[in-house]
Amino acid sequence: MTTPYQQQGQAPVPPQTPPQAPQQPPHAQQPQPVAPQHQAPHIPPGYVSPPPGAPAQPYAAVGTYTSPIPIQRTHLGNAIASEWTKIKSVRSTIWTLSVMAALVVGIGFLTSASTNDSDYTSAPTTLPGFFGALLGQLCVVTLGVLVISSEYGTGMIRTTFTASPARSRVLTAKALVFFTLAFVTTTLSLALVTFISSGMHSGPEVMEPSNDQLIGATLGVGLYVSLLGLLSLAVGSMLRHSAGAITTMLGVVLLPSILPAFLMMSPSLADLGVQMQKYSSPFALAALFQIDDSVGSGWSQLGVLGGITAAALVAAYALLEKRDV
Repeated sequence: MTTPYQQQGQAPVPPQTPPQAPQQPPHAQQPQPVAPQHQAPHIPPGYVSPPPGAPAQPYAAVGTYTSPIPIQRTHLGNAIASEWTKIKSVRSTIWTLSVMAALVVGIGFLTSASTNDSDYTSAPTTLPGFFGALLGQLCVVTLGVLVISSEYGTGMIRTTFTASPARSRVLTAKALVFFTLAFVTTTLSLALVTFISSGMHSGPEVMEPSNDQLIGATLGVGLYVSLLGLLSLAVGSMLRHSAGAITTMLGVVLLPSILPAFLMMSPSLADLGVQMQKYSSPFALAALFQIDDSVGSGWSQLGVLGGITAAALVAAYALLEKRDV
């Protein structure tokens, strides 16, 4: 019997068998199953673990981090405390105020010791403080400039404004701390001179100072010198250079005392020279001490200085916010 393949002359096709898996050698080891690893829980960024012993806090959502330390908003009191720490830890402050107090008290004592009771028949015993205040005001002017210009010179003003971005608050704190310190130091020095002079000259012919004279010679002069120092601080903030600001303030203090002598030589400028001399620093101090009734009480000169200082502070605030450090 012939098959169809034999009739057609073709070789028969062997039946197909399924492929068998390759035989592994008996020494091959089966792979061990890998133990499942525990994944660490997802911790959102910004999360801070609680301190030891505190209960665990649930994870906060991203962007809603709450600090465990209470956050307080800064205010002017913080800036004042910072400026007080800085101004009392700088040697220039101690030295300048010490020299000012030594000049006021020392010159006042020498003046009282070199005069007699007969010299105070028409002048109050507060007069010796006038001569010391003339030189002491220059120390306050110098210190007022250095309070702020020294930070610009060393670059520490950048750190100050980084810690307290509100620049106007920093300038306000500096002005308040410096004004208070200068006023207290000047007033106490003048009060001590008045006490010494009154104790050294207490004869029957001596003119006892009235309450108005005592207030003018202590509080009035202390306020005048402190405003002059505050004006120096404003100039130092605007110029940002110690030498330039000190030179400018020396010109402001000394020129009105020197220039009227030349202006009075000209008939057309004589009135201007008289007015300039009236509001000069020595004339204003003499008026506050009430050395002579013709010079007035000195409060008008004090008001003019207060207005000039206020205008300078407004300009200093405007430039401080506008310019970069």
